Amino acid sequence: MTTLTDRLNQILPRIVSDEFLSGSGIGNEIAFYVFDYPPEDELRVRDHVAFLLDQMPKKRAGMKARHVNLFDFVLDYLRSRKLLEKTLQMQRDKGGPALLKALAGPLHESKIAAHFAEVVRPGEHDLVVVSGAGSVWPLLRSHTLLNNLHPVMGKTPLVLFLPRPVRRTVAAAVREGEERELLPGL
Repeated sequence: MTTLTDRLNQILPRIVSDEFLSGSGIGNEIAFYVFDYPPEDELRVRDHVAFLLDQMPKKRAGMKARHVNLFDFVLDYLRSRKLLEKTLQMQRDKGGPALLKALAGPLHESKIAAHFAEVVRPGEHDLVVVSGAGSVWPLLRSHTLLNNLHPVMGKTPLVLFLPRPVRRTVAAAVREGEERELLPGL
């Protein structure tokens, strides 16, 4: 059985390889990769993402990688649209389900993908690393975001770090009407 440590240790050599960065060996597939992990290992994975971002240019001279934390990205997006304060107030006044419904339009994956292309500029980077998907769920669903990123990423590979089981747990809570702070800590 492969441990999380083993899996994490395999990432760096893979993402700095010519094969990975050129997308060779994947046919006509888009170079999107999902690294899933147990949510209880979130802090460990965050530390490893920071390690990867530090080590990539050392292992491959001139490599340009862009890191996007989806939680921070969504907050910045809401702030840029002058919606962040209204969002926080709605969460306090009406709760998570009302907020989720109200943000369905502004946070539609096609709008976020267009903003992603504008801000991240994938064509200017060798690799895009995305984290924070668990923190922004259910406001933004990573699988539909990835579908909408296909046309904007071009040939730039993308690696998404995704805590898997937390999605099912939160989804069940939302379906059952349990209140959940959608933007915790703000």
